Amino acid sequence: MSQPLRLAVFDVDGTLVDSQHHINASMQLAFGAMGLAGPSLEQVRGIVGLSLPQAMRHLSPDLTQAQNDALVAAYKATFKSKREGGQFAPLYAGIDDMLDQLARDEDLLLGVATGNSRRGLDAIVEGHGLTSKFATKQVADNHPSKPHPSMLLAALSETGVKAENAVMIGDTTFDMKMGVAAEMRCIGVSWGYHTADRLSDAGAGWIVNEAAELTALFDGFWG
Repeated sequence: MSQPLRLAVFDVDGTLVDSQHHINASMQLAFGAMGLAGPSLEQVRGIVGLSLPQAMRHLSPDLTQAQNDALVAAYKATFKSKREGGQFAPLYAGIDDMLDQLARDEDLLLGVATGNSRRGLDAIVEGHGLTSKFATKQVADNHPSKPHPSMLLAALSETGVKAENAVMIGDTTFDMKMGVAAEMRCIGVSWGYHTADRLSDAGAGWIVNEAAELTALFDGFWG
C-alpha cells in the first residue's frame, strides 16, 4: 500500500537559517534611527518568529501606532540594504543535506511558514539555492502573525494534505502553538531561539538536536 501524501512545514529564522546576528544588527540600527535605545539580544531572540509589526509592539509596547509603523519601516530598510549587499544569514549545519534527503521522498512535500515577508523569504531561498525544495511557502504578508494557524491551514489546503499527515518543525513556542492549533504534529529544534523545555511546554512532541535526526524521526512515525 502506498503512503498517503505527507507534508513537513519548516519555520525559517532559527530553524533553517542562523539569522540572529543579522536580525539583531538591523534592530539596533532601526531603533537608533528612531532615537530609541535598542533591545537586548535576549529580547530580540524572544520575538523571532512573530510578524514584524507584532514583534515591534512586543519590544516597545508604549509606542504609538505611527511610531511602530516607522520602526517597522526602518527595520525593513536596514535589512533590505544588507540583503542587496549580498549578506545572507547562513544555513545551520546539516540543513542542506537534510532537505536534500527529505526531497527524495516522492510522497513527502516540504513547505515553509515564516514571519518574513515574501520578498525576504524569496531572497533567503534563492540565496541558498532552495527555491525548488518547497511546494508551499507561507509568509507574513498574507496571514495573521504566529501562533495563529492561518499559515498552516493554507499550506494544508494548497497541498491537499490532511493535518494528521503533516508536521510543523520550528524553534519557537510560536511555531509549536501554531502547529497545535492546526492539529499537526510538532517537532522542536534545540539550536534556535527558545529552549527545549519551552518548546515541549508549548506542544512539541519531539525535540531534535541536529538536522540529521529529522529524517530518522520522520521514518519513525511515518515509516
